[in-house]
Amino acid sequence: MVAQMRREDIRSDFGTYSKRRQLEKDLKENIIGQTVAVPLDTNSEYRYEYACRAITQFLINDEASQTICNRLINAYDSLENDTRQALLETIYAVYPSAYKTKATHIFSIENNPRLFAMTASYLFRLDSSVAFRNKVITRLQTSFPGYDTLTVLAELSKYVTNAPNWKQQRGPSLTELFGYQRQLQQKIIYSFQRWNRDYAGMAIVQNADGSFVRHPDGRLMVFEQLARSASNLPYFLTDGSTPQGIYRITGTGISNNKLIGPTPNLQMIMPFESYWTKYFYQPPVDSVVDMLNYYLQLLPPSWRTYTPMREAYYAGKTGRTAIIAHGTTIDPEFFSSQPFYPLTPTMGCLSAKELWNVTNGSLLISEQWNLVNAFLSTPGNKGYLYVINLDNQQKPVSRQEIETLVTLGK
Repeated sequence: MVAQMRREDIRSDFGTYSKRRQLEKDLKENIIGQTVAVPLDTNSEYRYEYACRAITQFLINDEASQTICNRLINAYDSLENDTRQALLETIYAVYPSAYKTKATHIFSIENNPRLFAMTASYLFRLDSSVAFRNKVITRLQTSFPGYDTLTVLAELSKYVTNAPNWKQQRGPSLTELFGYQRQLQQKIIYSFQRWNRDYAGMAIVQNADGSFVRHPDGRLMVFEQLARSASNLPYFLTDGSTPQGIYRITGTGISNNKLIGPTPNLQMIMPFESYWTKYFYQPPVDSVVDMLNYYLQLLPPSWRTYTPMREAYYAGKTGRTAIIAHGTTIDPEFFSSQPFYPLTPTMGCLSAKELWNVTNGSLLISEQWNLVNAFLSTPGNKGYLYVINLDNQQKPVSRQEIETLVTLGK
């Protein structure tokens, strides 16, 4: 079983200084530098798309990156949809206001539902006024007949209508949530986050008997975890930040992705990502059922009308996949100016803090290893993970906060 690995036996050459400098050199000189050196045309467009994805993941903001974005957005009408998506993701991630005028034009002409939703989200972050919200709804009604039957557009409508109010409200009682888990008798990880995902969250583990995993001295075990994607797009968009809601933990695994690294991860699925029987542990009893209702049965009554906890359900329905809880070998220095430093963002997964010995690649600190082993400290490697935004405080979730929540929630 992967969780039986000793932390001192986990190594990755991607955590070493030499590999990190090699990656940085490759990003800036080859992937970005060589792309900006060639004109944008149909033969080079794929290189520009690939460069955008690198710029986004590592939040690289330099002259070459901006030149790439300028060329692409000026040629937007002639680009393939995949390139448009990569570009919109990049400007959302790295240039949050620089392309307002261009994005406004795209907003008026784009007829691809997903690309329109990305553009609307870019502008909505700059202007969340009632006037702009009405403009989005009007555009949906006039340009996308039956838009409410397309999940990505239905979620966009909900998002622009409700997000400002959601962020000002606290969720239902955690006391009820913790108590309801005792009825489910499933192991659950709670990942408590902020609405502003620039700030790191904290995870805790509740055993099937309702107890919380603690240190031998009785202190609650808490684990730093970032639910921010590199793009930080809204939950219903590809590569957006981790949606709130309920994920089925199907076991543990080791990733082949060098940037995720060799620390055991928690394999998870969202609603619609796999068979419902796998998500719910057992087949629904009805031949024709309302799956949203089954999903809501994983929450206590007061939480079932709390709309933000449905994000994972509808994100899965839009086609989002492959959100897991993992570690990272990415050099945190790429993000040294960000509030979440030294954690590193992902493409939408939950990323735990890991620090590596830059000389030999051994694992020095791993919140991921600690979390997996805490989850497996009682029998079984399956359960659920709940992502919950606590509030909109502009600071990381703290150990003291979580200890207080658990104490009050007994």
